[in-house]
Amino acid sequence: MTPTASLLPAAAAAEESYQLAFLPPEGVLVALGFTMVLTFMALIMTRRLTPMVALILVPTVFGLFAGAGLGLGDMIIDAIGSMAPTAALLMFAIMYFGIMIDVGLFDPLIRVITRLLRDDPAKVVLGTAVLAGVVSLDGDGSTTFIITTSAMLPIYLRLGMSPVVLTCVAGLMNGTMNIVPWGGPTVRAASALGLQPTDVFVPMLPSLAAGIVVSLTFAWFLGLSERRRLAGNVDTSKLGSGDGVFGGPKLFRGADPRPGALATLRTGNVVTVRGRTPVPAAQWVEERDTAMADTMLDPNRATLRPRLVWVNLVLTLAVMVLLVLDLFPLAYVFMVGAALALLINFPKLKQQADEIVAHAPSIVGVVSMVLAAGVLVGVLNGTGMVAAMASWVTEVIPAQLGPHLAVITGVLSIPFTFFMSNDAFYFGILPILAESAATYGIEPVEMARASITGQPVHLQSPLVPAILLLVSLANVNLGDHHKKVLWRATVVSLVMLAVGVLLGVVPFAA
Repeated sequence: MTPTASLLPAAAAAEESYQLAFLPPEGVLVALGFTMVLTFMALIMTRRLTPMVALILVPTVFGLFAGAGLGLGDMIIDAIGSMAPTAALLMFAIMYFGIMIDVGLFDPLIRVITRLLRDDPAKVVLGTAVLAGVVSLDGDGSTTFIITTSAMLPIYLRLGMSPVVLTCVAGLMNGTMNIVPWGGPTVRAASALGLQPTDVFVPMLPSLAAGIVVSLTFAWFLGLSERRRLAGNVDTSKLGSGDGVFGGPKLFRGADPRPGALATLRTGNVVTVRGRTPVPAAQWVEERDTAMADTMLDPNRATLRPRLVWVNLVLTLAVMVLLVLDLFPLAYVFMVGAALALLINFPKLKQQADEIVAHAPSIVGVVSMVLAAGVLVGVLNGTGMVAAMASWVTEVIPAQLGPHLAVITGVLSIPFTFFMSNDAFYFGILPILAESAATYGIEPVEMARASITGQPVHLQSPLVPAILLLVSLANVNLGDHHKKVLWRATVVSLVMLAVGVLLGVVPFAA
C-alpha cells in the first residue's frame, strides 16, 4: 500500500522549512522517530531523568542525528511559540484555582464529598472517576483535571491514598470521554474526511458507554486495592468529626503509603512526624504536598475568606460560562479571572505578591514541562520524523489486509495518537488510510469512527499539555502515572473498538 502523491517526502518538506545539515533517508527518520519516543518513555518510567529534562535532552540528541543542524533552534522555537497560549492557559488556570482553594471556595464541596464517601478508599476512587467523567463533558481536559484535583487530592492526602491512583482514574475517564464531538478528535476526524461530527459520534455511543463501564470497573478495583493496602495502617476514626474542613487530625500509622513522603499527625498548629517530637507546623513542610493541595490541610489558614464565598462562586461560574461560550481565548479568560480573584480577596500589594509566590511551585512545574514538550514536538515536525512515520505506516500494511483497514486503523490509533499529536494523525495519516480503504468499499465515516477509539491512550501522551498539568498538580511522576494507566487505557480503547465492530458501526472486513 502506498501513500498518495499529495504527501510530500518528509526530508524534502523539512528542508524547505529549516536549514538542515543533511537529509537522512525516510527509513532512518522513521527509526529515529520511534527510537526517540521509546527512549524518552524508558528514561522517565525508570526514573533515570525527570520528564522536563528528558523532554529537552532526548529530542535534542536525536534531532542532531536526524540532520537538524543549525535549524534545530528555529524548529524548537516555532513549536514553543505554538504552545505558548497553552502554557499561559495552564499558568493562570493553576493560579486561579489555587486562589479559590486558598480562600475556601471548595471547602463546602469537599465536606459534602467527605460525608458521602466517608473514609472508604474504594468509594473515594470511584467518586473520583464519576467526578472526572461528569466534568469531562465540557470537552476540556485541563479544566477537568484542575477541578478533579482540587476537589479530590486533599482527600487522598488526608487518607494516605496514592495520588497516582487519582491521576490514573482521572486520565482514564477523561480519555474515554474525549470522543464527544466538542472534545476535538471527533471534529478532526470528521473535518479531515469531509464528514459531519454527529455521523461519526452518534453510532459510537455504545462504544463510549462500554468504555465508561470499563473505566469505572478499573476505578473500583483500584479503590479496593487501596482499601486493602491501607487497612490497619491509617486511623480514620476521627475523620468527619471535630473542627475544620475534614473534621480533625489525621494519623498515618506504619509505613507511609506515598513514596518519599513522611507520615504525619497534624493537630491544630502542631505536626508529629512518625512519632517524633512534635514541632510547630510552620516549621515543617511535607515533601509530597503540592502548592494547590497543601492549603487544604490547614482549616485555620489565614487565606480563608468566608465572607466572600458567594462573590468567589459568582466569579468562578462566570469564568466557567466564558470557557463554554468560547467568546475569548481561554488563556485570557483565566488571566482576567486570576487578576480579579487577587484583587477581590487580597487587596493589599503584599498579600497579592505572597499569594502569587505561594503557587509558584505548581506553576513552574507544569509550564516548564509544557515548554519543554515544545522541543519534542519541534524535532518531530521540523526534521520530518512525523511525516516519515505517517508515510511508513501506510506502506507496511500488506494489500491482503486491505479489507480489514477499519479495524487496523482503530488499532493503529492507539500507539500513533500517543506518539504524535491528534493533528498529525487525523490530518496526516487518516486521510491516506481512508483513501486506501475506499478501494475496498469501506466508507470514510467507518474509518473515522475506528480512528477515535485510541483516545484513552492518546490523553496519556506527554505531548498532551493537560496530562502534564494533571501530574504536576498531583505531584506525581509522569513515569509512575504511565506505569499504572497505559495498559488500562489500552484495554479501554480495545473494548471500545470491539464494541464498535460487534455492532457493525466499524466493519471487521469490507
